Amino acid sequence: MLELKDLHVSYGKSRVINGVDFSMGMTEKVALLGRNGVGKTTLLKSLIGILPAAGGSITCDEKKLNKKNSYERSRMGIAYVPQGREIIPDFTVRENLELGGINLPGNLVKDRIDEVLTYFPALKVHYIRKGGVLSGGLQQQLAISRALMSHPKILLLDEPTEGIQPNVVSEIAGILNKIHEDLNIGLLLVEQNLKFAFKICDTYILMQKGQIVSRGKRGELTEDIIKKYLTV
Repeated sequence: MLELKDLHVSYGKSRVINGVDFSMGMTEKVALLGRNGVGKTTLLKSLIGILPAAGGSITCDEKKLNKKNSYERSRMGIAYVPQGREIIPDFTVRENLELGGINLPGNLVKDRIDEVLTYFPALKVHYIRKGGVLSGGLQQQLAISRALMSHPKILLLDEPTEGIQPNVVSEIAGILNKIHEDLNIGLLLVEQNLKFAFKICDTYILMQKGQIVSRGKRGELTEDIIKKYLTV
């Protein structure tokens, strides 16, 4: 289980996350919702260790993560697909994937790449092309593939539909559901596109001003809640 207790996170002197309590099973699919600027990305960055917790605790499989570096959290089973993808543009598809598998024994990296690319066959065509020349949709597929290289138990995804054509968005939703079904990994998805989010996720948590203000099953997200916390 991934569990947050009274979590506080700051950017410099500015407190962004204010006492968040949240838990999810390692095979659950959860949408993290909220308007821009409410702390969703900050929360993900604190989970992967890019931002330190100013208070409270983060545990994964009953192991406390607060003092763990990002690479240690990766080894413990947490993988992160950042907003904007952040692939290495001058690296080829193969090199980006090898970077994602940096903690694997060298003789297992190629086999893992082959496994991951069964979900993203389009990347095979571009295997030796630089990541920076790929379309936005292919770059997003590469970012997800890179995260999968580490054999994660839970995958954190920050706005995976941003800047991507609708037909590719639908394709990525299907791929993520297939990955969850086959690999039985958890998904924590930050997303503005509710239609996309609920093609994947069974439950949601909703943030406002650095706190969780609503949570429930997919069908419990009412129009009143949407208007109050999500409509601009």
